[in-house]
Amino acid sequence: MTYIKLNGHKTWVHLPKGKREIILLLHGGLSSSKSMLENVAPSFGKHFAVAAFDRRGHGRTADTHVRFSITDMAEETAAFIEHLGEPVHLLGFSDGGNTALGLAMTRPDLVKRIIVVGANWHRDGLVPLTQFTPTSVGFADWAAHFGSMSPDGIAHAKIAVAKAEELFATEPTWSVEDLQKISTPTLVVSGDDDVVRLEHTVRLYEALPQGQLCVVPAATHSVMKEHPKLTARIFNDFLRMKLPPTTLYPQRRKS
Repeated sequence: MTYIKLNGHKTWVHLPKGKREIILLLHGGLSSSKSMLENVAPSFGKHFAVAAFDRRGHGRTADTHVRFSITDMAEETAAFIEHLGEPVHLLGFSDGGNTALGLAMTRPDLVKRIIVVGANWHRDGLVPLTQFTPTSVGFADWAAHFGSMSPDGIAHAKIAVAKAEELFATEPTWSVEDLQKISTPTLVVSGDDDVVRLEHTVRLYEALPQGQLCVVPAATHSVMKEHPKLTARIFNDFLRMKLPPTTLYPQRRKS
């Protein structure tokens, strides 16, 4: 396994191979890079070199006493991209999508194009969710999986969950005006039955100067697992298309 120091913290990373453009996969909350590397990364192998890292307190990267925040997650991502030595494309799922948006606001020089899947730009954009706690159904299985990867062990699972739930309840809190400052071409992806409200997702798309929107039918927050071939094709098409796109009857884009 490969570890590097990101902002002084030992971090598990998957480094890209080859000379192709890099796409950096940003995992969601209470997860790791493992699923995206296994299920999503292979679809990029022909045209892109894939990179990933487990952010602090997730997967194979140990935690610290500091609370989780999107600012810190974006700074970790910036440090990794600087380690790679060149701007990258980003594919961010859930909290990883929020991180991608945060990075595009603060360090647009590091990002070429962005795909966000199931991202929310404000904490109020989620449907009401049951809080995940040590007494929740499925927590024991999740904690066992967490402990099998984390350097902190299974005992840290309840702490990681509490920190994640605090993040979900308090962040992000961006405004439409904040989103309008994102100049990076961005594809917004959602399942039609996502935990992010559809109107919230559409508002994100409408606010982005170079936004595109894809709502996948018969899909939830797990749209990439439910429709792997379809989403892979959509992602690759977006990353390789000429921008701005040519359409027949443009309304929001210049013809």
